[in-house]
Amino acid sequence: MLRLRALLASGTAVTLSAVLTLAYAPQSTAATATTTAALVRVDPPTVPDETFIAHLRQFQRIADENGGTRYHGRPGYKASVDYVASTLTAAGYQVTTQPFTYSGATSWNLVAEWPHGDANKVVMVGAHLDSVSKGPGINDNATGSAAVLENALLVARSNLRPDKRLRFAWWGTEELGLVGSKHYVASLSAADKKRIEVYLNFDMVGTKGLTKWRVYKESPDLSAQWKAYFRTVNVATEDYNAGSDQISFNNAGIKVSGFGGKMDDKCYHLACDTLSNNIDPRVMGISGNAIAYLSWKLAGAKAAAGARPA
Repeated sequence: MLRLRALLASGTAVTLSAVLTLAYAPQSTAATATTTAALVRVDPPTVPDETFIAHLRQFQRIADENGGTRYHGRPGYKASVDYVASTLTAAGYQVTTQPFTYSGATSWNLVAEWPHGDANKVVMVGAHLDSVSKGPGINDNATGSAAVLENALLVARSNLRPDKRLRFAWWGTEELGLVGSKHYVASLSAADKKRIEVYLNFDMVGTKGLTKWRVYKESPDLSAQWKAYFRTVNVATEDYNAGSDQISFNNAGIKVSGFGGKMDDKCYHLACDTLSNNIDPRVMGISGNAIAYLSWKLAGAKAAAGARPA
């Protein structure tokens, strides 16, 4: 670009072809080395419990204003999609919504990709956004949705420049058979599937009274990393075969992992699955920060030297 400015300043006639050639020419080795040297590995800052709870308040409000539910085909689900989409758009993400139809009603998946890092090496983080018809689904699964949302916002606030591409997703109609995630995976080409190095799924991660975090068993190496992290914050874990959206990716040959809470709480799939009845802020904070820890590590998170992640 310095050569281009020099030509323009000299008054020399420059063709459009020359402008494009100079503008998009590879940087010199020295310039590339300087750029690389200016980036350093970073760990995520600790996000306060309340930051995750603030998103849960929004999902509770949405349910309250739409018949007490965020179920497939109901206004509460669309309002949930709109909330996540508008929040991410304001943070600078390019958001894609993927519509699909199930049982005569339209639903949407939502995908937001951080536009830095190797696009051929994707670390994907996701959760289902819908509830059952009987209640607002705040633990199941506004908690997973809120944790993924705040992690996407943390990446933007920290202006990360990871080695690999970070992709965040929210699935529709999980409660009726993993419909949204199946639709998304089916829409991928073979090459697209190969680009996803790992998919991390989170379901019911704020359960009140949780004493053991259930770590998915599919990838023992990642399971071991989750367990190691949880030991540092003094919480117990157990192995778990989860029936959530990671199955759609696992069935397509994509490496998966993740964790969730217990399914035997008194408000599971009921109207009492609310913010006031069924959520522990401490559990929510531990879960949300665990997601940041491993997703940043797997993506090779970097930021400008001297930058302070927000």
